[in-house]
Parts: sequence; structure tokens; C-alpha cells
Amino acid sequence: MTNLPEVRGKLTQNRVLSDLTWLRVGGPADWLFQPADVEDLQHFLANLDEAVDVFPMGVGSNLIVRDGGLRAVVIRMGRGFNQISVEGKRVTAGVAALDAHVARKAAEAGVDLTFLRTIPGAIGGAVCMNAGCYGSYIADVFVSAKAVTRAGELVTLSADDLNFQYRQSDLPQGWVLVEATFEGPAGDAEELAARMQHQLEKRDATQPTKDRSAGSTFRNPAGYSSTGRDDDVHDLKAWKVIDDAGMRGATIGGAQMSEKHSNFMINTGGASAADLENLGEEVRKKVFEKSGLTLEWEIKRVGEF
Repeated sequence: MTNLPEVRGKLTQNRVLSDLTWLRVGGPADWLFQPADVEDLQHFLANLDEAVDVFPMGVGSNLIVRDGGLRAVVIRMGRGFNQISVEGKRVTAGVAALDAHVARKAAEAGVDLTFLRTIPGAIGGAVCMNAGCYGSYIADVFVSAKAVTRAGELVTLSADDLNFQYRQSDLPQGWVLVEATFEGPAGDAEELAARMQHQLEKRDATQPTKDRSAGSTFRNPAGYSSTGRDDDVHDLKAWKVIDDAGMRGATIGGAQMSEKHSNFMINTGGASAADLENLGEEVRKKVFEKSGLTLEWEIKRVGEF
């Protein structure tokens, strides 16, 4: 796979991905492409051999890249895709804009997207995963998104196109999101800032924010509405069923289910992707044996073993 299109951005062959994921694991991608802008991305995809797989990647906050790496072109959105603009109650953000930055910028303009403040990662991943917390979800505030198709066309997507569900959406394979527009309720800038500060303090008190993790490991097991409004049933929290199965603090190699929050998997240092994934599968097995519930991964796992 050497005949790749000419680009203005950066193309790197056999790029190890471990330093680009929050868990610091992962083998090499055949190629890493960092597009300069939307036009560069369009040109690349339009002229790339259709047989070549592409994998869009944000800041790697919710991702395990397996130790064998990815036989694909990994497209990593960075500078050029992190702009944030506010017009009235509408906030438009590039996919590389961090969720926390979008929440802050919106709050300063009196728009309430505060639920994004404590969600790790960038907007592209938040849209793909229909991210949410505190009872609010991307689906609740989503207006539209722009994406580049595998053929290089720039298209606008509605909520219906993405078919938001609990922790997922339906973006066609190989399409790359480039920006999204949200509309939040109006709010007082100072009150919104105070709320976000409270959320941060609460998060730091209950989650291992100083450790190397990828956010929640498993989805909460329950029946959900399209936005997951029903996920606050106490006995159906993932951490609760993990605790009940005796897996808080469990380890394999350098991987551990956090003592502070048992639905957070952490790399204590030197964990391989296999350690992390094997620990997750062991947790799933123990939870099923104890409760009959099958935990679904929230962390995306990609690549070859």
C-alpha cells in the first residue's frame, strides 16, 4: 500500500499509535494521515484506492488499539478541525475540538452545553458515541453534522441520518465527520461556569482522573430510550454489577479495574493492549456468572491481536 494520493497534510508510514491513545497502548497503523483541512481530506479520500480501509481517530480517549496495530490508513483530525464558533444559541465545533473546550466556550456565550465539560475526548467521538452524562446526551442538542464520504464528497447529516441510540450512532463505514452544530438552552454565563466547576469537583472525587484510563469501560446494562434517559437505575450501573462480581481492583499484567471507580480500567504502567482487553473480558465473564448480565464494551477496540 504505497501509492497514496498526494496531500498537503502529513502522511506517516508504520506509525505506532500508543502515544496517541489515552491508555498508551497500540501497535502501528500502516499509515497515519493528518489532513491539513477539509479539502485535503476530500482529495485524499476521493483518490484513495477503494480497497484500502480508513479509520478516523480523534484524541484516542475511548480507544484500545490492539498490539498488532491497524491494517488501514488512520485519519487523525487535529489542528484545522478544532475551531469553535457560537451564533445565538447554536454552537458549531470541528471534530477535533475537545468536549471540555466546547462546553466552556458555549457557557461563556450563555449557551448550556455544560454536560460536555466532564466528558473525555473530542467532539467527533462524542457525536459518534452519542456521549452524555447528568441526564443529557448529544442527541438532545444535536442540529447537524458535516462529514466527508469514502468517495470524498462533503455531506450534511441530520439526527435521523445518524440514528442516535444509547452510546452509539450510525455513521457509514469509512465516512469521516468534520464538524457538528448543536443548539443548547440559554443560561447565565456565571451560573453555567459554577455548575461546570461543581461537576469537575464531583468527577475528581469519584473517578480516577489522575490515572491513565479511557473513561467508562462498559455501558450501563439496562433498557434504553433513544438517548438513554433510563440509565440512572442504581442497581443497573456497570460499576455496581462489577463490584457485585468482586472485580473492583482486579488486575491482569499492568491493567487494573480502578479501586476508586470499578468501571474505569487503568494502565498502571506497562500494560499491553492484550492485558487491558483480557481484563475487560474477564470482568464480563465474572459479571455474567454472578448476575446473568452481559456487559457491553463502551471502549472501542480495533486492530489486530
